[in-house]
Amino acid sequence: MRKYEVMYIINASLEEEKRVALIENLHGIITNGGGSIVKVDEWGLRDFAYPIEDMTKGYYVVTTFNADNECEKEFDRLMRINSNVVRYMIIKLDEE
Repeated sequence: MRKYEVMYIINASLEEEKRVALIENLHGIITNGGGSIVKVDEWGLRDFAYPIEDMTKGYYVVTTFNADNECEKEFDRLMRINSNVVRYMIIKLDEE
């Protein structure tokens, strides 16, 4: 298992219940794939530095998780096709 961190931005126009359900669904992808969530840090609604697809705000979430390579690839694939995820970035953290 490797340690990863993902930062993703959710569409700000999404209702709170749907946003919470989306976050749980995204984290469920990791746990169903055999990974584990270490830490979730919700930064909340923030302004963008520049407009993205006519949006000026987004809801930021940073999640640290442990997963194997296959789980991370599946998570990456599903993040890419989710229309409510504006942007995301997954990085592999150094082993300590």
